Order: sequence, then structure tokens, then C-alpha cells
Amino acid sequence: MLKPLARQSPTDDPAAFRSALRDWFSRNGKDYPWRRTSDPYEVLVSEVMLQQTQIATVLGRGFYSRFLERFPDVATLAAAEDDILLKTWEGLGYYRRARMLRESAKAVLERHDGVFPADLVGLLGLPGIGRYTAGAVMSFAFDRPAPIVDGNVARVLARLFDRADPIDATPMQKWLWETADVLLDREHPRTFNSALMELGQTHCRPGVPDCLSCPVASFCVTKDPATLPVKAKKQAIEEIDEHTALVRRDGMILLSRQGRGRREGMWRLPVREKADLSPLPLLHRRKYGITRYRVSLHVHDCPAGHPAAAETEGDEWISLDRWTELVIPPADRAALEAVLGEIKEIA
Repeated sequence: MLKPLARQSPTDDPAAFRSALRDWFSRNGKDYPWRRTSDPYEVLVSEVMLQQTQIATVLGRGFYSRFLERFPDVATLAAAEDDILLKTWEGLGYYRRARMLRESAKAVLERHDGVFPADLVGLLGLPGIGRYTAGAVMSFAFDRPAPIVDGNVARVLARLFDRADPIDATPMQKWLWETADVLLDREHPRTFNSALMELGQTHCRPGVPDCLSCPVASFCVTKDPATLPVKAKKQAIEEIDEHTALVRRDGMILLSRQGRGRREGMWRLPVREKADLSPLPLLHRRKYGITRYRVSLHVHDCPAGHPAAAETEGDEWISLDRWTELVIPPADRAALEAVLGEIKEIA
């Protein structure tokens, strides 16, 4: 497939570039629920959910609508108890996002009388809101000019201008934000930023892009878009083992509530030393990934009287009828479902 030749770069005629992008988006833009609202709270919820989570997941499994039904405004979210908040967020992962969203809601109530600030300084002052999220709320909720650079926008800009610098390098990040600001359509920021992001999701997708039908192909300088953007060398994945104990007694199971950290407030099977559990029967094994780790999770059948079954900080006996109501990491939940299902069938 031959890529159409560029006649100019976007900065040669920014008005023409903006117009071409807007016209395409007006005909082809997807109808997402967060595009039907100008409520900054609803926009913020969508942006936080979409961090590190695909649109199909957020929409297909009803996370966005379910969250807004449970917490329809900043007041209800700010007052949310941790267990209820995490349970509503369950399945999206990266639970710190939910807690930071609640902290932002509290800040809007306490510092701004329940009204979202409509300027970048005010938005950046909210907990957990960075440059991208502040720009997204500014443009999508208030239709005020603010550049945004996410993974899709970065890919589009790198290809448009044929920039082969490592995308995560500080100089490249600086150039991306400066370029996004130069190209920004200040009269139609909501439409322009939505279009730029959607272009990266559709035509200018990762891997081999669809250049033949791209609405701004005549502005794209690169000759080999599939090679861009250039990413810094990935950090090596570290393989680790986790050994957990399945301890049962009198219709209850021993689970451990996690303290501070990535899984704070969530429940897991108690993690013990490999030497303490490896002699015991292995009931289940599965692999899962978390950041730069590839984890092999082992579940051992541990009698209640075994030394490894001794309760440590955070451990608690939970009724077998109630454990499904708790917020449990996906790998632990899948392991529990598999193991308890097998035990029930044998019984």
C-alpha cells in the first residue's frame, strides 16, 4: 500500500488542517456517552476510567453508566465509603484511580463550593489531575481551548511531522505539547481535540495505519508511518512467584485485607513464604501480569491447624457465602472461583 504524498505540513496551513479534521469528525465521530454531556464531573469520570483502560471495556461492560448511577455527582462520590467505591470500580483495575477521583470530588466541594473550576490552574490544583486530564475537562466540558496529548494524539503528531525521537523522552514530550498547542483550534476546541484523538483510534491506529482514507493524509509528512512513533526500550519483565494459602474452617475462608499500596483495601488469599507452603497440596496455579512483573500465583490447600494458617495482620475469617461481595483482584478471584468450585463439586 502506497501512502498518499503530503502536499504540506499541518503548520503550513493550520486553518486548512483544522477544517479537514473537523469536517471528517462531523461525519464520522463516534457517539460515546461522555460526548453527549458538558458536565465536567461526568467528563472527568470518563477520562479517569479511560486511563489505561480501553473504550470497549468501559462501555461494553457498563462501567461508566453504573458508576454514574451509584455516584451521580461530586457530593455522592466525595461521601463514598471505601468498600462501596472499590466494589463499584471492580473490574477496571488500577484502583488508585477511583480513590483519586474521590479526592478530586472532595476538593471540588471543599475548595470550590461544589462547582468545577473552568480554568487550567484550578483543574490542575485538584488531586490526581494532570496536564492531559485538565485539558480534556477544559475542552470537552467547557469547550475552552487547551491542548491535550495522550497516546493517540502523540502517535498522530509523530507521524504527521515524521518525528522519530523516542516518544517518552522529555524533549519529545515538550515538542508534542507545544505542537498540540500550535495546532489547537481555539474556536472549536471540543470538536478538534475529540477529532484528533479519534483519528488516532481509527485511521492513525497503532501498527499499520489506514492512510488511504485518512482525512488529513495530504498533511502527513512521514513516508513510513508504521515505524512511528519510536518508543524507548521496554523495561524487562521480571518473573516472580506468589504462594497463597487456602484455609477453611466452619464454612469460612481466611482472607487478607491489603494495607497501603496498589491493592489497598482489597482482599486476597493470604500470601505466605514458599518454604512454608510448597510441601502442601497445590490446588491451582495461574499467571497474571502487573506493571513490569509476570506473576505465577500458586494456591495451596492449607489445613486450619498448619503454622502457615496462623493469622497475621489484615487476616480475617470470611463466610463462604459472603466472599464474592468483597473487592478481590482478578487473579485471586479467578483462582478462588476455580478452587472453591472444584471443592464444591467433589463434596
